[in-house]
Amino acid sequence: MKRILADVRAFGVQFMRSRIGAFFAIAFPIILILLFGAIFSGGGSQKVPIYVQDLSDSPESHNFTAALNATTVLEVRAIPTGPEILQYISENSINTALRIPADFQAKVLANETVNVTLYGDPTQSSYGIAYAAVSGAATQFNFTVARARPVVIPTTEKIAARDLRFIDLFLPGVIGLTVLTNPLFGMTNVCAEYRTRKFFKFLATTRLSKGEWLVSKIIWYSFLMLVSTAIMFAVERLVFGGIAVITPMAILLIVAGTFEFTSLGMILGLYVRDTETAAAVANAIGFPMMFLAGSFFPVDTMPPALQALARVLPLTYVNEGLRATMVFGNDAKALLYLGITIVIGVILFIIPAKALSWKSK
Repeated sequence: MKRILADVRAFGVQFMRSRIGAFFAIAFPIILILLFGAIFSGGGSQKVPIYVQDLSDSPESHNFTAALNATTVLEVRAIPTGPEILQYISENSINTALRIPADFQAKVLANETVNVTLYGDPTQSSYGIAYAAVSGAATQFNFTVARARPVVIPTTEKIAARDLRFIDLFLPGVIGLTVLTNPLFGMTNVCAEYRTRKFFKFLATTRLSKGEWLVSKIIWYSFLMLVSTAIMFAVERLVFGGIAVITPMAILLIVAGTFEFTSLGMILGLYVRDTETAAAVANAIGFPMMFLAGSFFPVDTMPPALQALARVLPLTYVNEGLRATMVFGNDAKALLYLGITIVIGVILFIIPAKALSWKSK
């Protein structure tokens, strides 16, 4: 353990002497939060997703959901008919949902009043938009089927209030972005440099084992990411008054994500020819992952093809897990993503642990 801590200290001093490394670990995430927070904290104009549980599943209920889609401000997404809607809302961190009762078609055809229930947080601007759109769609639907007689009537049910803003959803993404870039780019370059300059052969003359060397790098980057996260969290609270919180589950996700991407950086650095190639390979893998894994915007706002691609990217589970625990308090969902991250990290760690050899490198 003493050898590991000694190597952590030596590598940390070497890392912090690099102005570029310190900039991207500490200053760059703060710049992103300040920049995007200032741009988007005023809100935006995009479709509001509304999750619909259609218990009727009939031609008339399908016509009503089509009327919702036709409002141009709502994006209808289906909820399975099996689960209880409030439980589904809680487990999937949903802001607005609509429940269409099983007797919807029967009452519409009988020209009887039927209630559709809108669930949401009234403190959210998206809730007001959703309610206005549902009411408008109901009015249009009533005019079509009953000559404007109020057959379909929207009712409301409150869910737990969450006064969220853009910055609250953005902070976990920036943390995930930082967890990706620093270990991935840093370790890719370090391993490539050690390999090309024969530093691994010098390490063979020390008592430090290859396993201890690998673990020391993971410890250093984990410490660095936690410090960076604390600074980002302070900026988000002090400058924008955000409500996202750092939870124990978030800390575990940050450490697991650091373990995962440090291991990936080791793999890339051990198999590239030189540091220039290492930088190119790290950029080719890292930059697409930044934008496709939901660091800057939620994955479910992407086209279906990109959503499918995002689901195979390891950063997606770090980002979604951080949002689940830091913003929505959904630790059950975050625990699932933590498990996925740990499994991927272990697989990625085994490769350099087996491949690295002081003598051959």
